[in-house]
Amino acid sequence: MSDRAQRRALRDAYRQAPPDAGVYLIHNSAAGKALLGSTVNLASLHNKLEFARATNTTGVLDHRLRDVAGAFGVGVLSLEVLEVLKVTPAMTSAEVLSDLATLEALWREKLGPDRLYAR
Repeated sequence: MSDRAQRRALRDAYRQAPPDAGVYLIHNSAAGKALLGSTVNLASLHNKLEFARATNTTGVLDHRLRDVAGAFGVGVLSLEVLEVLKVTPAMTSAEVLSDLATLEALWREKLGPDRLYAR
């Protein structure tokens, strides 16, 4: 297989694979709180946090984290994936979002409001 054909095959496989969707926590070690959320693309969220660390900017972060990250630096934030949703090709976008909302609500109840940032 030529190099060009191999690159094309890898690119096509990447485009067909859906991104991981799931529920996450962004821990703030300076304040002892965490931001709970869900996303259809966990890799994108991870990349945003890494970009914020690399550039020491807070513009890509959730507004609830910007003040803390600005005061203490982006290094006080860490990402933890709590649960990855198994997305099947038969699922619609609405079903994925609904399942993510349900999972997030379950985790919000499990963790309690005193440890989390308000919505």
